[in-house]
Amino acid sequence: MTTKTLQAQDEALTLKSDIRRWGRELGFQHIGVSNIDLELPEARLAEWLDENNHGAMHYMRRHGKKRSRPADLVPGTLRIISARMDYLPQTQDEAIRLLDHASRAYISRYALGRDYHKVLRRRLRDLAHRIEARVGDFGYRVFVDSAPVLEKAIAEKAGLGWIGKHTNLIDRQAGSWFFLGELYTDLPLPVDEAEESHCGSCRACIDVCPTDAIVAPYKLDARRCISYLTIELQESIPVEFRKAIGNRIYGCDDCQLFCPWNKFAKPTAEDDFAPRHNLDAQDLTGLFAWSESTWLEKTEGSAIRRIGYERWLRNIAVALGNASTTPQVVAALNKRRDSESKLVAEHVVWALAQHD
Repeated sequence: MTTKTLQAQDEALTLKSDIRRWGRELGFQHIGVSNIDLELPEARLAEWLDENNHGAMHYMRRHGKKRSRPADLVPGTLRIISARMDYLPQTQDEAIRLLDHASRAYISRYALGRDYHKVLRRRLRDLAHRIEARVGDFGYRVFVDSAPVLEKAIAEKAGLGWIGKHTNLIDRQAGSWFFLGELYTDLPLPVDEAEESHCGSCRACIDVCPTDAIVAPYKLDARRCISYLTIELQESIPVEFRKAIGNRIYGCDDCQLFCPWNKFAKPTAEDDFAPRHNLDAQDLTGLFAWSESTWLEKTEGSAIRRIGYERWLRNIAVALGNASTTPQVVAALNKRRDSESKLVAEHVVWALAQHD
């Protein structure tokens, strides 16, 4: 090994150390680096798709193997810088108390504040600019759940945690309440050691899932998942799952709320992820009464925007069908019984039938 090679290795290690320090300064809790070999995750993804576990998420097939072959997606990619940012906005006990509440809505904790795509993307670009100031022009591209990227498999390889039986990433010191973002880069940085699974014989997430969507350890059938049903699915929610949805109007956190590793999770100090417009404590009837203009105002800059107003009402109608029977609930549903949206009207009719 030549002196020049040793010098290059030292410089690469120093740069990686600086990248981690810059990441912490920008609000990331963990930065790791992986290579681009995703052969095993590629095989698992192919099997998952062949079993149609992706449901109507046709984009999962759309880009072929670019999802698992980073250099095909971004030519020249040698390494991936994976970044974690914690988002839990309040204690888990507060969230658990809200589950299946008789009159209030439950919104997945990640969507209570500012859209994480915007927050992480801006910070990752700032990180790239700091690297650029050090090394000069280099090839990179920022991703935050915005392209065909196997972010959890990449993060696992980068040592940020392991993929649990619920298919979310888990960190031993922080649990699973965090977002992931990536920098694909042509810099030959030293890679980190992949994390091993520490789920053991635990099956808490499997047993607690309201719709039995975790069909086997490490395998999720999205077609049964409440997050899929309330966010991804554009059509009618299958009747067989409506009662199990309870008051969950946007996403579902049950598998995280009852994961033993999340006893280590702490509420974030990131102001961007603090609940907006009291969305962590809103009555279902109040939310159902929002006009479209009010909804657009209240969800500005929020991840909730992606489902649109019609699906928002669809989801709340289901939750109202599962709420305690009161004159206020029945009146709220009757106001939208003749909705111009056939999708909304169908779910309202179902909801009213639950209060007969």
